[in-house]
Amino acid sequence: MARILLVDDEKIARTLYGDYLTAVGHAVTAVGTLQEAKEALAGDRFDAVVTDLILPGGDGMEVLRHVREHHPGVEVVVITGLEKVDPAVRAIKSGAAEYLVKPVAPEALQHAVRRALTTRDLMQENASLRRHVAMLEAGQRIATTLDREKLAAATASALQSMASASAVVLLERDSAFALRRHGTSGLSTALEEPLIAELIERLSNERGPRELDGLDAPFPRAVSFPALEGDAVLGHAVLFFGGTGAEWAGETASFLVRNWALALRNLGRFAAVEDLAYVDDLTRLFNTRYLHLVVDREVQDALQSQRTFSLLFLDLDHFKSINDTHGHLVGSKVLVEAARVVKGCVRDHDVVARYGGDEYVVVLRNTDSGGALKVAERIRRTMETHNFLAREGLSLKLTTCIGVASFPEHAQDKATLLDLSDRAMYRGKRGSRNVVYMAAKDLEAPPAERRQAHSAS
Repeated sequence: MARILLVDDEKIARTLYGDYLTAVGHAVTAVGTLQEAKEALAGDRFDAVVTDLILPGGDGMEVLRHVREHHPGVEVVVITGLEKVDPAVRAIKSGAAEYLVKPVAPEALQHAVRRALTTRDLMQENASLRRHVAMLEAGQRIATTLDREKLAAATASALQSMASASAVVLLERDSAFALRRHGTSGLSTALEEPLIAELIERLSNERGPRELDGLDAPFPRAVSFPALEGDAVLGHAVLFFGGTGAEWAGETASFLVRNWALALRNLGRFAAVEDLAYVDDLTRLFNTRYLHLVVDREVQDALQSQRTFSLLFLDLDHFKSINDTHGHLVGSKVLVEAARVVKGCVRDHDVVARYGGDEYVVVLRNTDSGGALKVAERIRRTMETHNFLAREGLSLKLTTCIGVASFPEHAQDKATLLDLSDRAMYRGKRGSRNVVYMAAKDLEAPPAERRQAHSAS
């Protein structure tokens, strides 16, 4: 059964057409003017409208326009006593589902309404199908994104647009199981920081979807959806709505958040794989594979932006004697502690890598040769005064030689920059040791001498 609004200024026509439609099970509301039609549409839900073309105070075309603008999804059948082609063409072009000429037989009206309702159902099914296809595509994009920033942007954008949210906040659990900001959409800068702090406090122990009441935010409704992997909560997506939201918003949000959870899990696994590929097993510093990637990227960025960066090449002095005297287990512990000493002397965004054996390389971002010399000297002094393995009761003393090379002052490619810093370091190894040397292109270190110096380090 469908709900039909019948609009005709003739009482006999309203009764007759109403009977035709009621006979096949439809519920009919009959009115006689354009204004009454608008009031009826505003006050109730209809599946279709049957309207006469000529009405007092307006016409059927105005009914048609009003329905198309304000009540999408409601089909319109136009009836007229004018046996002309132009009105029919105009009505169909304006969106009418059917056009009938009086007198209208019962079967013709019933068939026209049935076709209009079928068209409406098909259009709704098509719209639903398109929405679900778009949702599946968005979910796939989210689930397969392995870049953390791009994932945050894609997820927040999809949730805001497809779940009809006014704003979105994504919170991710870090390695310490604390919630932190992953991404936002639709929030002002002034509102973002205090709101995220409030959400982190409210959702720290939540494990299921819930309505969030009493938030200090200009949105009538807020709903959180957890990103779950089994029983583990990987994060929370919080959606803010200006109203109640569409009926399907919850289903859409749940689906997209499940894909976000899958992407977060994949990111965690990818990070674990990266850890195996780019991190030294002993010292937990980056390895040479990652070092080459970083220096390549720094060279490209520096060439484009005219920035500078520097390399420090470090080698521990007389490290072989520690292995010979105390054993390789103690030697390995010294290498780990030396890595911590070097890390403690540089900034968080600088890169420290184990180059091999007892050699380390530091990438100092946005640092010229003068700044690099200061950092190198700080590392040398700290290493010289540090008591290694003091907790184990050994208090071993160790020094280092450091070579410094800067981009673009000394070289403008990775290989030359590494080579020059390496040569500068070996200059110290051949001399007094426990020293810092700046790169110079005339410094040579023959292979045999290098091997001899390295074996004695």
